[in-house]
Amino acid sequence: MEKLLYRPFDLQVSAEEQWEKRPLVYHFFEIVHILEGSGSREVNRNKLTFSQGDTFLFTPLDCRGFHSETPTRFCSVRFSEIFISQYKQAQDQERALRWLKQLEHIFFQHNRFQCIQITDPGDHRIIGQLIHSMIEEHDQQKEHYQENMQHFISLLLNILARNVADSSRESARKETEEPLINRMLVHIHTHIGEPDKLKMDFLATSFHLSTNYVSEYFKKFTGVGLQQYISQYRIKLVEQRLLNSVLTIGQIADEFGFTDESHLNRVFRKHHGVSPTVFRKPAVKGAVA
Repeated sequence: MEKLLYRPFDLQVSAEEQWEKRPLVYHFFEIVHILEGSGSREVNRNKLTFSQGDTFLFTPLDCRGFHSETPTRFCSVRFSEIFISQYKQAQDQERALRWLKQLEHIFFQHNRFQCIQITDPGDHRIIGQLIHSMIEEHDQQKEHYQENMQHFISLLLNILARNVADSSRESARKETEEPLINRMLVHIHTHIGEPDKLKMDFLATSFHLSTNYVSEYFKKFTGVGLQQYISQYRIKLVEQRLLNSVLTIGQIADEFGFTDESHLNRVFRKHHGVSPTVFRKPAVKGAVA
C-alpha cells in the first residue's frame, strides 16, 4: 500500500498504536524523532532497533513501519518538495534548487539502515530543541506559521547535514561493513544521471553479483524491481525540477541522463499521461501539492 502527502507539510506527534499496522510506502520526505520509548523499525524489509533520542530520515519510495517494545511517542516531520519551494520572491528560485539538491544529498547519502549518529552533544541538544519548537509552532499556528516552519526545517536539515557528512566519511572507511543493498541504493542515487553506470553488467561487476542475480537481490531487500526503482526515482527527480526550478526541459533531460528532450517527453508521458511542459503549469503544480 502507498501513502501520499496531499499538502506541502505535515507534523504529527503520535504513539506507536497510531501508526499503520504494516509498513507502507510513503511518497514524501520524512524526519522521525523518537521522543520516548524503544522498539524496532522496518525499512525496506530490514528490521532495526530504535530508542529515545534517535533521529531517522526516510526518502520518497521507502517502505517504513514501527513496532514498540516500550510505550513510544514519535514526532514525524513530513514534507514534499513543494514545501521548500514556497518562497514568495522570484529571486529565491535558485535558492530553492540548491535546497532540493541539498535535500537529495542529505537523505540519499545517509545510511537509512542506521539512525543518524549525532555525536556532538551540542547538536543533539539543538535537534531536541528544534523538534519541540516545531511542535509548539505547529500546534499554535500563529501568523507567519508557514514561513517559520520553513526556517525550522532549514535549521534542522543543516544540523543533520553535517552529521550525515561526518557519518558518510566514517562509512567510507568501513564500506565493507555497510549492508550491500544500502551501497547499491547510494550508487543508484549518486549516478542517476549516468545510465551506463546503472546497467545490470556494471552493477554486477561493481557489487560482485552475477548479472542474473542483481535484480532479484535488489527486489528481495526493497520489494521493488531494480529497473522500476530507477525509473520511479528518476521521474521523481524530474518532477522536482519541473515544479521547483526554472531549468529548461532540455537542461533537466541532460541532468538525468535522457538522450534528449524528446526522450524525456516520451518517458514522462508514459508515467503521467501529459508532457513535462503541461505538468509544470501552475494549475497542475497546485494539484500535485
